[in-house]
Amino acid sequence: MKKRLKTDLNKLNTSESVQVSFVQLGVGMSMIRQELGEMDRGPENKMASPKLAVITTLALFCFVFINESDGASYPFGLHANSAEIPAFASQKVNLSVYYESLCLPCATFIVRNLEVIFNNGLINILNLQLVPWANAYVNKTNNSMICQNGPDECELNSLEACALNVWNVNKSFGLISCFELLSIEGKHKNWQDCFNQLDLPKDPILNCYNGGNGTEIGQKYINEAAYTPLEILPWVVVNNQSIGKDYENFTRYVCEAYRGIPVPEACNLH
Repeated sequence: MKKRLKTDLNKLNTSESVQVSFVQLGVGMSMIRQELGEMDRGPENKMASPKLAVITTLALFCFVFINESDGASYPFGLHANSAEIPAFASQKVNLSVYYESLCLPCATFIVRNLEVIFNNGLINILNLQLVPWANAYVNKTNNSMICQNGPDECELNSLEACALNVWNVNKSFGLISCFELLSIEGKHKNWQDCFNQLDLPKDPILNCYNGGNGTEIGQKYINEAAYTPLEILPWVVVNNQSIGKDYENFTRYVCEAYRGIPVPEACNLH
């Protein structure tokens, strides 16, 4: 048995890249069980259990030692590459941002703080939900939408709601961030320029907006916000827990809530 195990380990050592995997360990254990089966048929079968423990320990040690010495990469744990291994959906942290499109603190947060998650890998562990229309309400007399900062805000809220409805949040965020940057600069009426700047198709969003779907979607957002006590805007919620005025430090709360592997590099800074 020792000769066979040594031969197989030598073969592994000649590989350019050796990775520890459950398949390899399963093959090794199968060999061990086969050898022990032969032992059981001999007169020394009473020693099978102690030998199993010793052989198993030695085999596992050899597998790990070989991979460490060859610089092998591991599929999980401390050796994981966070850029290559996505988080399981069940491990992701829910991050909800309630805002209004012409709210200056909201626009600043989206452009200067939230946008960073797409560059530092944090988006990979997040279920990001953007909720425009957060401080608007419906006039039940004529069923019209009333926005905190007037009709222009309702228009942008509708456009952003359409973007979120037509595209996933990763794609729509670029357009929303562009709108919000214009809001900061006082140029929000030039919102159509964002489609050209980002090379995004305009028709899907305009069809939604001109068809009134943006307002219809907005009513759903308003209803959702009604069940959330919004004390300030933006209102940032991590796993159903508001972080109040500390919203600029949302990364710390996300990293504290995350229980998965690997940990994004952004979390190592907090």
